[in-house]
Amino acid sequence: MTEAQPAARTAREPDAPADGFDRIVGAHRIMAILRGYGPAETAALAHRIWDAGIGLLEVPIGTPDALPALRAAVAAGAERGRRVGAGTVLTPEQVRAAATAGAQYTVAPGLDLTVLAASLAAGLPHLPGVGTASEVQQVRAAGCRWVKAFPASALGPSWVTGIAGPFPDVAVVATGGLRVADAAAWLSAGARVVALGAALADPTQVARLSELVPQVR
Repeated sequence: MTEAQPAARTAREPDAPADGFDRIVGAHRIMAILRGYGPAETAALAHRIWDAGIGLLEVPIGTPDALPALRAAVAAGAERGRRVGAGTVLTPEQVRAAATAGAQYTVAPGLDLTVLAASLAAGLPHLPGVGTASEVQQVRAAGCRWVKAFPASALGPSWVTGIAGPFPDVAVVATGGLRVADAAAWLSAGARVVALGAALADPTQVARLSELVPQVR
């Protein structure tokens, strides 16, 4: 079955960045994180990931030398109508760099309300990392409901089930130390999305992505 893809755009959509992840994620359940690759390899891996049916892609920009890889992924995404996000966004300055590079959203390992505010002000939905109910409550108070459970390998799938009690409307992206084989348990526990990063350095894991997508739709 051919997957419906968003139309290519030349500018970020300005509507409702606080709730923008509903639009960005749609029905996708897996996110790929491409960390530490050069621009050409990032673009090539991005195409391979999209070909496997993975529609969500993050390129971390924790260091300035990672920005060319983000720009390469954004350019590749523009060819195919795919959105690309910037990860490891720790400061408002990095938010501005992500926006300039053409990122469609930002992701952070932790919760910094100044970074969240800067991202929303730039028109970019922000996905903050959380590990406690207090952090989730702060995210909700800031007007957002999407959170990144990090590090997921330490929290365990039961964290998602537990957090859904007091926060039933919160959408969780499980990230950190997960492999393809871990995805089903997290999704069954209630995570909306499972993000795979370090696992993709293993070519066999990348090959399994195309097998995973039909299983989790």
